[in-house]
Amino acid sequence: MNVELSPRLRDTAVGLGAGVPYALKVLAGRLAEEPELGRPAGPPGILTVMVDGDLFEDCPTLRVHYLREPGRIEIRDATPTPSAAPARPPAHEADPAATDALTVREVTDAWQRVTRWLLRYASASHAALRPGADPATLSALERDLGTPIPPALRALWSLTAGDDGVGGAGCLPGNQALMTLDAVAASYRSRVESRAPEDTFRADRPEYDRFTAWQATWIPVISLRPADSTSGLYLDTATGHLGRWSRHNEPPADELDTLVTYLEEVADMLEAPALATRDRPGLTDGALVWSGEGRAWYPLTD
Repeated sequence: MNVELSPRLRDTAVGLGAGVPYALKVLAGRLAEEPELGRPAGPPGILTVMVDGDLFEDCPTLRVHYLREPGRIEIRDATPTPSAAPARPPAHEADPAATDALTVREVTDAWQRVTRWLLRYASASHAALRPGADPATLSALERDLGTPIPPALRALWSLTAGDDGVGGAGCLPGNQALMTLDAVAASYRSRVESRAPEDTFRADRPEYDRFTAWQATWIPVISLRPADSTSGLYLDTATGHLGRWSRHNEPPADELDTLVTYLEEVADMLEAPALATRDRPGLTDGALVWSGEGRAWYPLTD
């Protein structure tokens, strides 16, 4: 069952709470298995399901409406329940420094969960991770990119500045890899330089058929493979969300994740494989391999 979020909900979910995008992703996984989980509500095909905010960090209890169609579900909206929705200070009272500090701590905690697991169970994959970058190196990269590197990404790269992989596979779901800083810079330059001719080529297309191949605020972070940057995930520094990019002139695909929720889910899948919704983790000769094959590969179990 294909489960999607409405574009409006993708844009507003994080405003309901930092943990809401992850909670909705977990709900999407459940709906894929149990499409009739909710109760009928209003128009035909619309169902309602509750998300318990106590199960997720920084997430209120939500009333979620979704559209059930043959072979497809669209999660339409999510509303905090009046009794559970905490009083939020006006946006102008938010402390950006405190928000950044929280995000840095969450990224650090999530990635350290991943690396601790690798060190214990997949030593070959752990050994393939590069040391973290120092502040001067990250500042030089920022100047090269010409766009600010968000604190969350700085925190990640200060811990690990890339993954050389094992047997051509990285340690992230889909055997993707955390890109090295050199690869980040090269990929970013390539995408920015190709943007102008692509925009010109699409200028005469109808509005509905246009898309922006690359934005200056998108920083490539994760590649298809350690040595294959034909596609991967970028971090949109303007929104804080991840998106999928491809060198083959395909429209960028939106992702629900922030860097925090993505890394937290990776850690969850390794520590509790039954929670794996993206991919199936396993081991081959001391290396983490996702959805592997062959006699040497065996899946992880709780």
